[in-house]
Amino acid sequence: MIQIKLHNTKTRRREPFAPADPAHVKLYVCGPTVYDRAHLGNARTVVVFDTLVRLLRHLFPRVTYVRNITDIDDKINARAAETGEPIGEITARTTSWFHNDMAALYCTPPDIEPRATGHIGDIIALIERLIARGHAYAAEGHVLFAVATDAQYGKFSGRSPEELLAGARVDVATYKRDPGDFVLWKPSPPDLPGWDSPWGSGRPGWHIECSAMIHATLGETIDIHGGGADLIFPHHENEIAQSCCAFPGSELARVWVHAGMLQVNGQKMSKSLGNFRTVQDVLGEAPGEAVRFLLLKTQYRGVLDFSTAALAEAKRELDRFYRALEKHADPAPAATPPAAFIEALADDLNTPGAIAELHALADAAMQGNAASAASLRAAGELIGIFNQTAGQWFRGDVADDARIDALIAERLAARRNKDFARADAIRAELAAAGILLEDGPGGTIWRRA
Repeated sequence: MIQIKLHNTKTRRREPFAPADPAHVKLYVCGPTVYDRAHLGNARTVVVFDTLVRLLRHLFPRVTYVRNITDIDDKINARAAETGEPIGEITARTTSWFHNDMAALYCTPPDIEPRATGHIGDIIALIERLIARGHAYAAEGHVLFAVATDAQYGKFSGRSPEELLAGARVDVATYKRDPGDFVLWKPSPPDLPGWDSPWGSGRPGWHIECSAMIHATLGETIDIHGGGADLIFPHHENEIAQSCCAFPGSELARVWVHAGMLQVNGQKMSKSLGNFRTVQDVLGEAPGEAVRFLLLKTQYRGVLDFSTAALAEAKRELDRFYRALEKHADPAPAATPPAAFIEALADDLNTPGAIAELHALADAAMQGNAASAASLRAAGELIGIFNQTAGQWFRGDVADDARIDALIAERLAARRNKDFARADAIRAELAAAGILLEDGPGGTIWRRA
């Protein structure tokens, strides 16, 4: 059996992956806070872990993939105050947007998608457990985690006490025993969401939500915990502290996998720089499959630089792959992808290496090797591409097919009548609409640019 190796953030090295139970891999990935459109950085993380889950499911008999929805958060409350819209409407709409955007990138839904609002009882129980064990305390309607009680705090992110304090961006409130203590529960005024608790009406802090949802859906220790690299501190550091102090002897997660950051045109993506790109923006420029492919071209731990030119190049590479499949009349996928392709993915999700194998298969398929074409489709489908036929990819599922075919017929008639000006005008008209014509011995075919 092929051995997966993953870079484990906890140990800072690449390690063979061995689940606690080879018959059942358990994976949790931090999901979105639903108050706005998903951006490309969000998409990269989802695509990375969707690809990892696809690989795990290819190699293991059962995988349970959990990805949460954070629907209690101060960002959501601020958006409601800004717009005057009820919080429930904001979270329902933006959750739907997120689902639609990820589906457009051919990401499979998680097996379980817990929402923070559905686990308030679990959150309160976990906080009570931490208080009982001396790791948390109530103060002025708040409950805080006492970082001084956890000798391991800071080791995961590798930060010194001074760095921890500076990096936490803490609110040095008078009710804190230590400036680095973080909130598990906070009081809610009447205009904000609140739930009854032993500490009064309030709402949970962000970090405790994930710890509670992991425990409720997967148990005390899971195989893989994932998310973006920006979550290493404080979010994941705090998750570990909460969970391991509540359940001594547990690890929370045996392997931690973090996706690298995304920049746009060589700069950090931000609204102030005018380069902030949502998934919806980019889907207006290219097919979802091309966006997904671009997000996979850089190995997940590296910084991915998005640009319009890079997206166009990803589209051209997919064109080439689909041409290789088209040459063999869109063959059915082989029973399994080639071993070299799987081995590349198993090597810490080395997608550039896997894509190199796709190009080698496409080369062979273009030379007439039907088996390579079938292997190409099987390999591409494993990483979430080749979701359509070559005809659909090049022509698209469009309502104006009949009009395009009629213009092509008119162009053919014009050429027969030596009216080359009209024929050229039709070609130009179609090109302006993104329709490219290819003349061959068998006639004229068209595809979308």
